Parts: sequence; C-alpha cells; structure tokens
Amino acid sequence: MDIMSSPALPEKPTLDGVEDKLVARWDEQQLYAFDRTAPREQVFAIDTPPPTASGALHIGHVFSYTHTDTLARFWRMRGKAVFYPIGWDDNGLPSEKRVQNFYGVRGDASLPYDADFTPPEKPGKQEIAISRRNFLELCEILTVQDEQAFEDVFRRLGASFDWSYQYRTIEDRSQAVSQRAFLRNLERGEAYSSQAPTLWDITFRTAVAQAELEDRERQGNYYKFGFDKADGSKVYVESTRPELLPACVALVAHPDDERYQSMFGTTVTTPVFGVDVPVVAHELADPEKGSGIAMICTWGDTTDVTWWRELQLPARAVIGRDGRMVAEAPEAITSDEGRTKYAELAGMTPHSAKQAVAAMLVDAGAMEGEPTPTTQQVKFYERGERPLEIVSTRQWYIRNGGRDRDVRDEMIARGRDVRWVPEHMRHRYENWVEGLTGDWLISRQRFFGVPIPLWYRLDENGEPDYDNPIAPPADRLPIDPSTDVPDGFTEAQRGQPGGFAGDPDVMDTWATSSLTPQIAGHWGSDDDLFERIFPMDVRPQGHDIIRTWLFSTIVRSQLEFGVAPWKTATLSGWILDPDRKKMSKSKGNVVTPIGLLEQYGSDAVRYWAASARPGSDTAFDEAQMKVGRRLATKILNASKFVLGTGAGASDLSGAVTEPLDRSMLAALADVVAAATAAFEDYNYAVALERTESFFWSFCDNYLELVKSRAYGDDEGAQSAKSALAQALSVLLRLFAPILPFVTDEVWSWWQEGSVHVQSWPASGDLPYDDADPALLPSAIAAIGAIRKAKSEAGVKGFAPLAVVRAAVPAADVERLELVRGDLAGASRAEMVEITAAEGDAAYEVVPGVSEPA
Repeated sequence: MDIMSSPALPEKPTLDGVEDKLVARWDEQQLYAFDRTAPREQVFAIDTPPPTASGALHIGHVFSYTHTDTLARFWRMRGKAVFYPIGWDDNGLPSEKRVQNFYGVRGDASLPYDADFTPPEKPGKQEIAISRRNFLELCEILTVQDEQAFEDVFRRLGASFDWSYQYRTIEDRSQAVSQRAFLRNLERGEAYSSQAPTLWDITFRTAVAQAELEDRERQGNYYKFGFDKADGSKVYVESTRPELLPACVALVAHPDDERYQSMFGTTVTTPVFGVDVPVVAHELADPEKGSGIAMICTWGDTTDVTWWRELQLPARAVIGRDGRMVAEAPEAITSDEGRTKYAELAGMTPHSAKQAVAAMLVDAGAMEGEPTPTTQQVKFYERGERPLEIVSTRQWYIRNGGRDRDVRDEMIARGRDVRWVPEHMRHRYENWVEGLTGDWLISRQRFFGVPIPLWYRLDENGEPDYDNPIAPPADRLPIDPSTDVPDGFTEAQRGQPGGFAGDPDVMDTWATSSLTPQIAGHWGSDDDLFERIFPMDVRPQGHDIIRTWLFSTIVRSQLEFGVAPWKTATLSGWILDPDRKKMSKSKGNVVTPIGLLEQYGSDAVRYWAASARPGSDTAFDEAQMKVGRRLATKILNASKFVLGTGAGASDLSGAVTEPLDRSMLAALADVVAAATAAFEDYNYAVALERTESFFWSFCDNYLELVKSRAYGDDEGAQSAKSALAQALSVLLRLFAPILPFVTDEVWSWWQEGSVHVQSWPASGDLPYDDADPALLPSAIAAIGAIRKAKSEAGVKGFAPLAVVRAAVPAADVERLELVRGDLAGASRAEMVEITAAEGDAAYEVVPGVSEPA
C-alpha cells in the first residue's frame, strides 16, 4: 500500500458536497468494477433485486439496498471479486398502469399504428385508446426516464454497483433469456397451455396468478332461496352471489351431513331458469355454513373450481372477460321463460345482475326472507381495485409443484439447500409451497412484456392448432410473434386459413424477473461469465415477495439446472410509518429519499438503514438519521484530532509500548473479530453496533486520556501516535461498508487510494493479545470518576487540579499506576495519588491555584 508522508488535513472538515465529489471519483476510477477473470471460488455474486420502474424510489428501497451494499463492500474488502449488478424490472402491469395514468391513454390491439401520435399534455378524464405499438413506445419513454431517476438516487446513496452490468428486463438480451428459458421449459414438458377457469382482473383484462392475490374484506349479503325437488318441496341454499344462478351446475353438501344424504344422486330444478342439476357430495362442503348445502356455479370462487374439476361437472360460464354477463344464455337453459329471463341479464355487471336475479327470485316465490348482511373475504389482484372473477381462458403455465407432489418436494428440497437470514423466513417459503393449489400461470393479456415466442398453424377453418405450436430456433431470439413470421410462412399468411397466427399474450413480469441470475450473468450469450457467478452467493430481497420472486427463481433454477440459484437468501423487513403501518405506494404513506439524502447526508440515511436487524420491520425515524449525521461528523473531527497530533501513515508500523495503548488496541482487535463474524453472518447491524460503541468510547475516553502524551516527542508519545494511527486505520475500514463517504474522505487525508479497496482489518493485525484487557476499562472508569468528582466539587471541566486522590480496590492499584500520567493529563492535575481502599473506590479532587492556560 502506497502511503503519504504527511497528512493533508482540511482546515474545516465538512460533510457538505462529499457525495458528489466521491461518486465522481469512484466512477472515474471504476472502483467497483467486477474482475471477470477471477475464478468462481474468489467471486462473491449478488442477485440484486431489480426495482420496478413505475414512478419514484421510496425510502424502503434505500433501506433494503443499503443492507445489500454493506455486504458488497465488506466482501470486496475481504478480497472477493464482487459481482454486484443492477437491473430495472420495467415490463409488466405496474409499468403499463403508470403509463396509463401519466399520459391518459390505454392500449387497444385493434387500432392501427399512428406515426404522428403525440400524447396530451394533461391526461383527461377519459383515457385515449391508442395502438399497441404506440402504447409500447410510451412505455419505453417513461420507464427510461424513471430508471434514470432511480440511478441518480442510487448513486447518491453510494450503492457500489458495477454499472457496466446494468440491465432492463424488457431489453432484447433479457427477452432472449426469458424466451429461451420458456422454450426449454416447453421442450421438457414443464410449460403447457390449457383452456381452464382463470382468475381474471376485469379492469386490466388479464389473468392473475395465485401469488398475486390478496384477500380483502367486503360487505355483502346472504340470499336464501329454494330449488324445487321432485316431490314438490324445496331445498334452500344461502348464497352471496345469486347472479351466478344461471351458471349453477350442481348442489353440494358434505357426505356425512344427514340432512342431505337422501338427496345425493337426485336432481333439483333451479328457480327462475328451470335447469335440472344434480345433488352431489364433497368433503369441502361446510355443514356449518348457511343451510349446509351450496350451489356449485362455474365459477364463483376457487372452491367452485375445485368442485367442478374433481366432480367432473359441466361448464356454464356466464361472466366474460369484460366482467359483464355474457350475451348468450348457457345451453342448459332451454325453456323460453328461462332464456327470456337471462336475456334481461345480458351485458349487466355482476352487481346489477345480483339485484336483478334477487328480484326475479322474489317474483318467482323462491326467495325466503330478507338478505342477511355478512362480511366476506374477497380475492383481488394485489394491484387491482375490483374483485376478481373466474372466466374460462387459454393460458400458459409452468409446473411448480402445485399439481405434482414430486415437483413440490423438489422445491421444498431446494429451499432447504439455501441458508435463510433470518432462518425463520424459510418456514414462510415452505408454507407457501405446501399451500399451492395449481401450477404457475405465466401468460398475461397485456402489451408491455416479453412475448410468448410461439405461433400456431391455422386449419382450413382458420382455427389455431394449440397442441402443436411453432417455436423459433434459439438463434432468432428474441422474437415478437405479432410482427415476426415463422420459418416456412410469409406475412401474407398471417390470420388466413391454412396460415398462422402469433400467440397474442406476453409473459408475466415474474416469469422474466425469476431469471435475474441468468439475465445478469448473460446466460446463453456469455457462458464464461455465467459459470463464474452461478449459483450466486446471495439473494437479498423483501420478505413480502418470498412467494413470488424468491420461489419463482428457485422454480426456474431447479427446472433448468437442478440446483438452488444461490447459497443464501437475506430478507429485509418493511418500513413502517408512525402508525406502525407498512409504507407502500398504494397506501399513499411513502417517503421519497432524495430530500433526506440531501438534508442529513447519505451516510446518515445509510446509518439508519443499517441499524435494523435482518428481516425486522423498522420504523421510519429521522431521529436515527440525526444520530447518523452526528456520528459521521464525529468521525471527521476525531480523525482530524488524531492526525493533528502528528500521527500519520508512517506511524502504522511504529512500536506501541505503553500498556494503555496496547490495551486499547487489544480491545479493538476484539471489535474487529466481532464485526467480521457479524458480517460473515450477514448481520450488518451487529457489526455497526460493536464498531460504533467502541468508537464513541474511544473518542470520549481514550483520546482524552492520551492527548497530552501524544503531543510529546518521547517514547510514550510515539507509542500514542502509533496506537492512534493503527486505531484510526482500523476504525475507518470497519465503518467503510456502512458509512462509505465520510470514511473515504478521511482516508484521503492521510493515505493513498480509496478505503474501499483496502483489506478488511483482521484481529491478527493488532498483535496485542498479551496486553492487560482490564487496563483500558479501569482507566476509563477512573477518568469517569474524576470527572464526576470535579462536577460534584463545582470545578469546571477544564479547570486545573492540584491533586487527585484516588482510593481504589487493592487489585486496581498496580493497574492504575501504569496510567497515572495519562490520568493526570486528562484531568489537568499536577499530581495523582493512588492508594488502596478498604471498600468501594473513592475519588477526591483539589482545585489548582492557577487559571487554565
């Protein structure tokens, strides 16, 4: 290590402007560039979360990405070649929703491209319909703008990404990786398409996967109405969805329910629509719910789907993709009266149809009593505002264990191959996997996403052959089947009988972001790089997306490589607002970070973030940022003091002879060991706590004890200077992963290069294990007692003393004799008398005659 011969101390150290100066310097020096010649065993690879490019970063991003950055900086100082990329998850529904809101437009695949289209300056109340291509162009424009703003915040934060490995999940290379992985899944039978009941968001007109659901409470009503039995009596059901009566395919009760056992195998007739439906048994029917017998409709909820599938019932869907009652009545409604009644419902929303069917039931004399209010748990898309419906659609799926016990066991096993920080988060993963009810639905009926890379032959009637899709060769990827043509066809054959049709859907954003190790590692295009970084060392992420991002990444890695994609998963908690509620954009309670970074400084905000334990939810707390600002300022001032004694780089190898100095460095060696172990355990918070605790004591006590000695020119002074230089070097390196700006600023005052490319300190670098470990605490206790005695005697802190009399336990007399001179210097006493006390220690001070100099 090159060293400077003398410190270059600023007259007035300041934190102002340090971020801009150092970020520019780091970029110029390419300080965080990944060494891609390093062998795999020397690489520490991070599967960095790509934030969703849909607006502004919020304080939660700063919180969690700081945690990861401390790890990257630590392992870089440990000599690892750190692979630390950054990407932007810019395709998918969140980006589309932002474009719709920002520009006041919506995509319509039926419209032609308008080369002259310009979005309105201010969006109106009604969204403007534009072509798919026009809509995608606006998505590209806005996401690029958002990503630049994200980059600016991350740079200001001091994130030590290697920006040359930056990626976008919508860019061509990412699309090629995503499509390649899908086609390999298809080739191995792990991907398949199916026409089936699908959870459907009627606002966004797209299918939704199980992992994207959330239950919300809604107020509803139970309606009690009767079905006609063959003997002329009625059997009553209680339902919150009478509008699905025309979709009824059966009544179901529990097989052990004695009230209905005699009815199993018989039929009843639906009121209003006059359709005969069977009465069946199934264990999912709840005898305690309502009347104990329920309608099975296609489809009111996921239980209906289970009953329909397991009991092999017919499908009579009545709600379409637009969320309205379909125009044509189910074929099972054959009576003129029933078809006339259904015609009144056609085109209605479910809410309006509910009221209409309830009125029909009253008119038919089938309704019993008034509706009974109830609170329901209703499924929503996590980003949606209207309840999901279940409609019949053709979708693409990837096998994830939801329907295959063997695959599920593989996913559990891969999860157990991963080290979880904190460990209890693994149970969330396993609970999710065990609770899967179906395979992973990956297709979406949207625009801004990675296209499903397939075409379908059309028969003589123009109907697609879904069972034999046409796939492109790997060297053609990425492709867009809506504009690209399969081999052996021409564009003129698109949509024509005997020709072809492109798959109209795109993949869910998770289907691409589940491949972040492959995308970041250039799988398929730079296999040398990929082999150096995969499987990766760590996946840092929020605990709320274990079921989506973490699980889906394990699925893709297991299916493709048969291994877990990383060795360790570290989970960050949520940021809570003052009411202890999670901060989120949807709740409108988020805080954007740029103002905080400017007000308190990046190190102060990083200090707040790094103070939180892994996986713990943490309150947003500006008071903690003020503490971080005070710590960074103290590092500046204490460092200037240390270097102002004349201590410098040349003293790093000097002899440390004084017992107090050796005891301090031995204590610091213990801190190094503890901080190292904590970082190796991914616990940056403990590393910070141990380092900070030592540092404040170092400043408040040790510096006070040795400052008068350090300004001398004898052997004792040289010992102090050497100890101070060694301690400062170690402390700056211990703080560097968490407070990168102030530590690099101070490092530049007295040493060449950046602190961030120095070696992490080792306890063996401080070979003072023969020192008395109790000496430093004893000296600190003594100087503390002297300060207290001065205060009780009414002596000002800087006033000189003639004598300090210390009566201490006999075991401490010899120890304190070793620091008599330092105690005198720190207390400004002409003499310190140390005697053995029979009981507790007692200190007496005698003020001096002269005034302080």
